[in-house]
Amino acid sequence: MTAPTPAVRDRVLALPSAELPAYLYDLAALREHAAAVRAALPGRVELYYAAKANPEPEVLAALGPYVDGYEVSSGGELAHVGAAVPGRPLAFGGPGKTPAEITAALEAGVARFHVESANELHTLAELARRVAPDSRVAVLLRFNLPLSDGSLAGSSLAMGGRPTPFGLDPAEADTVVRRLTDGTHPHLELRGVHAHLASGLGAPEQLAVAESVVTWAVGLAARHRIELAEVNVGGGMTVDYTAPERRFDWAAYGEGLGRLTAAHPDLTVRIEPGRAVTAYCGWYATEVLDVKRSHGEEFAVVRGGTHHLRTPAAKGHDQPCTVLPVDVWHHPWPRPSARQDRVTVTGQLCTPKDVLARQVPAPRLRAGDRVVFGLAGAYAWNISHHGFLMHPRPGFHFLHPADGRPAAHGG
Repeated sequence: MTAPTPAVRDRVLALPSAELPAYLYDLAALREHAAAVRAALPGRVELYYAAKANPEPEVLAALGPYVDGYEVSSGGELAHVGAAVPGRPLAFGGPGKTPAEITAALEAGVARFHVESANELHTLAELARRVAPDSRVAVLLRFNLPLSDGSLAGSSLAMGGRPTPFGLDPAEADTVVRRLTDGTHPHLELRGVHAHLASGLGAPEQLAVAESVVTWAVGLAARHRIELAEVNVGGGMTVDYTAPERRFDWAAYGEGLGRLTAAHPDLTVRIEPGRAVTAYCGWYATEVLDVKRSHGEEFAVVRGGTHHLRTPAAKGHDQPCTVLPVDVWHHPWPRPSARQDRVTVTGQLCTPKDVLARQVPAPRLRAGDRVVFGLAGAYAWNISHHGFLMHPRPGFHFLHPADGRPAAHGG
């Protein structure tokens, strides 16, 4: 569903024009979805939320009861998430960790380090010796594993299975494992393997990836006669912006992971979804400023644009949206309105790339009507180029239907 929930719809229609655009997050809907995801997973599968998808403190806190921890990928995320959900386990990933970031993570007592290269392993070992000499730091080695079964063919974004800057090359596996098991790095403990290979995969493809990663990790452990306690198979569960009602099949995925963990009873499997957890709880609401015709096509220019909601430009799609008619028109001149059945919705930026959705079925769309874009709960505001043209930032509203008092703050 991309149409706004009743709570979101009511709030959008109640907002004055001056308070648009705005992001609205239905935290009750988020909690309901997160609870369903958690219930679909076997007990021995850990769920870490990838904070990069949406790091709003209210979102992080709402997910707290349903996740085992949070994955962060920078020093900024480390500090931010640590402050928003203090005391929760954190896993630190990312291909370019600086010594300062690693030091901060060690000082914060990060639960897991996802090591992406031999150089990073050396850096972590040296810093662990200085910063945490009385501890053993838990390490998961991230590998860019090849998959020959075609399970990545439908991926919208591949981080593995081909040349990329992410993770260790499998050819380095034996060397780095020996460094972690022969006493070379006494302050580090090899806990397992990490492999986030792609995004945008359905449940069957995700299961095939998980099975391949676990099989590879078990083989690595057997070759070195060691035990690996954990395998992190990453995230990347699909969110279909062209067919929003078609959601990732968490029930089938959970059943498959149940079979996988039953086959490896001494192994903890961890997943790190982001987009598929929070995308459906967020909406970007705005107002039509003008409706105009150009060379036979009609365009609705709205407040805001892709500098607030970069997702459609970044992914090359049309953001699903709903029109909320507003009957009041406060001006003495004629109200601009669409003559055709389909309208392209654009923002305020001085670039033809500022397109939110093309050929939206919106007959009689008028200036002053409101447009609400769904699937805006992940990789939306936080990946956008906020400073371009220096337009005002949107407002943010976090709806708590339980107490009837929507929380809001400025951008």
